[in-house]
Amino acid sequence: MSSSAQERKTETIPEWKREEVAELTEFVGSYDAVGVVDLTGIPSRQLQDMRRDLHGQAELRMSRNTLIERALDEVDEGVEDLGQFVSGHVGLIGTNDNPFGLFKRLEESKTSAPIGAGEIAPNDVVIPEGDTGVDPGPFVGELQQVGADARIDGGSIKVMSDSHVLDAGEAVSDELANVLGELGIEPKEVGLDLRAVFADGVLFEPDELAIDVDEYRADVQSAAAAARNLSVNAAYPTARTAGTLLGKAAGEAKSVGLFAAIEDEELMPDLVSRADAQLRSLAAAIDDDEALPEELRGVEAPAPEPAAEAEEETDESSDDEDTEAEPDDADDDDDDGDGAEGLGAMFG
Repeated sequence: MSSSAQERKTETIPEWKREEVAELTEFVGSYDAVGVVDLTGIPSRQLQDMRRDLHGQAELRMSRNTLIERALDEVDEGVEDLGQFVSGHVGLIGTNDNPFGLFKRLEESKTSAPIGAGEIAPNDVVIPEGDTGVDPGPFVGELQQVGADARIDGGSIKVMSDSHVLDAGEAVSDELANVLGELGIEPKEVGLDLRAVFADGVLFEPDELAIDVDEYRADVQSAAAAARNLSVNAAYPTARTAGTLLGKAAGEAKSVGLFAAIEDEELMPDLVSRADAQLRSLAAAIDDDEALPEELRGVEAPAPEPAAEAEEETDESSDDEDTEAEPDDADDDDDDGDGAEGLGAMFG
């Protein structure tokens, strides 16, 4: 326990404060993840709506900052580190969801809201081009006064181009607040800002929780694909790659059998098809039909050999695809003469 907590324990504490600290301590200990949220600028009605929307997912608990800090110190176990984020108008939030899910839910629950005079603009304020729907009158002068490119056109007041009227970080004037209210422009977001959350012994801050889920999923999928390819190319069998490795091995064995013209029962259809293609290629190259048997007169050169196509289909995601196709091309050149001679004897 910290020294500040020990000092506070020596103070005389009213009973209601003891009870409040006990309830806060129980609240902190009853959830898997506990965080500190900023409640600044949230109207009471919207805050009640937010608490209702969180029902069943998370619970919001508000109290005096000194009592929240005391409760965090009472729990200890590292959760007291949240005390450094307890300042201003804050509350505790508890959930059994993971911190990333909590952060995402709170960000998605934020809604736009009007901004009042004297408030600091969180973003640049732009009045968009278009018809304001306001009849001609003094309002056109108010628009021009705040820096909007406005004029009367076609019986109404129109903004002729997107008009940048305030930079982020600047205070909103009374005139601009009135104009934005009249146009229904709500330039700020209202919601629970998560300052920090403690879960599983780790303190998370917003920049650590703001991840792009789609990008993260794509990275994981890419890493899984790279690992699978590495396993296949290294011939390292796993439950997920064994089938691919067996298929690749079968394809390579078939390619070797075809290259060596092994008279195997499973290879015979492809060998005969290759021989037939070689014969047709030779016949198509002979201009004198009288020199050919009647069955081969007028034949055309066949399409690429089925064996080469089959080999490409069996090689899945392999870096050696291009190099494995080369032996078949060499085989075609070496075997043309022998194949033609053998089959020529059949028709001689």
